[in-house]
Amino acid sequence: MTTHILIRSLDRGATLFLIVVAAIAIVVPILTLALPESSTFHIPTYLVALFGKYACYALLALSIDLIWGYCGILSLGHGAFFALGGYAMGMYLMRQIGTRGVYADPILPDFMVFLNWKELPVYWYGFQFFPYALLMVVVVPGVLAFVFGWFAFRSRVTGVYLSIITQALTFALMLGFFRNNFGFGGNNGLTDFKDILGFNVQAETTRAALFSISCVAIMLAFLLCRAIITSKFGKVLLAIRDAESRTRFLGYRIESYKVFVFTLSACMAGVAGALYVPQVGIINPSEFAPANSIEAVIWVAVGGRGTLSGAVIGAVLVNYAKTYFTSGFLAPYWLFMLGALFILVTLLLPRGIVGTWRHWTALRRDRASAAAEDGVREPLPAE
Repeated sequence: MTTHILIRSLDRGATLFLIVVAAIAIVVPILTLALPESSTFHIPTYLVALFGKYACYALLALSIDLIWGYCGILSLGHGAFFALGGYAMGMYLMRQIGTRGVYADPILPDFMVFLNWKELPVYWYGFQFFPYALLMVVVVPGVLAFVFGWFAFRSRVTGVYLSIITQALTFALMLGFFRNNFGFGGNNGLTDFKDILGFNVQAETTRAALFSISCVAIMLAFLLCRAIITSKFGKVLLAIRDAESRTRFLGYRIESYKVFVFTLSACMAGVAGALYVPQVGIINPSEFAPANSIEAVIWVAVGGRGTLSGAVIGAVLVNYAKTYFTSGFLAPYWLFMLGALFILVTLLLPRGIVGTWRHWTALRRDRASAAAEDGVREPLPAE
């Protein structure tokens, strides 16, 4: 039954997208591990880590597109859920360091020893176990999103007011995590990771595996989103996006739909953050910065809101541009370029890259169909 639902949710474009992502997940590790460094097609390890970061950002963009593109919920605080998932994974990685740290304490992380902490805080218990850490990666962002959504949506907070509140949420978390007495490393955050599940996080094979896992996560999240938006539940989400009052008057519990999809989106963002941390090697409070959440919304707008694949493409393109332009003399002007890009896309390509492509394709198809019908209806000349 589940397989039938997933197959039914896929059209030609979605199938092609999954094939491309699967191919990338296979080809990149092969080019990294199987080919010698002297080969033209060899991909260095640092590029694999960079591609892995792009994949995590793509998963974050996918989570935003689910709620913004299909339910009309513009969250400017999804970076908070991304960071919480990252911190959950970072806590596990810190517990794996043990006596290999600077202070060689078997239990306390180095920053706690430096700050004269005498014992491990209760909320760090259990993070030495990978399954528990994975559970927290999903539960912590999910619970926060559920509680926040329960109060916000039941109070019928919508539009720009909801966006401002989500921005305030991530800003408050950022201020809290900057404090040393929070027990999360303060300004420096969590870093100096050694291994994950016994594998060195700096090894080529580990980085290649993490990249492939990130691509698989994108595929699974994409399938889940497609299954939702093509179901009856997804039709209700579209109705909420386009005419919330009418949908409410028809008897649907709008709040329940919004809370569910907002919580699911937050869990996806948490998974993205968890995959991000071992590939980048650090997690600190700057990930909570509201500017990061706003930038993620720009990714979705550039790629195409309400397209899913467009969110992934937008995240990869914008972050590649960021990597390229921030490494040269244009680095101080990147934020201005990002703002200009958002304005240009809003004015010239309001549907985004993928949305505009689909619109043009549909217009060409309609014109071809109309021309064919006119040709059929044209009377034959008399002999």
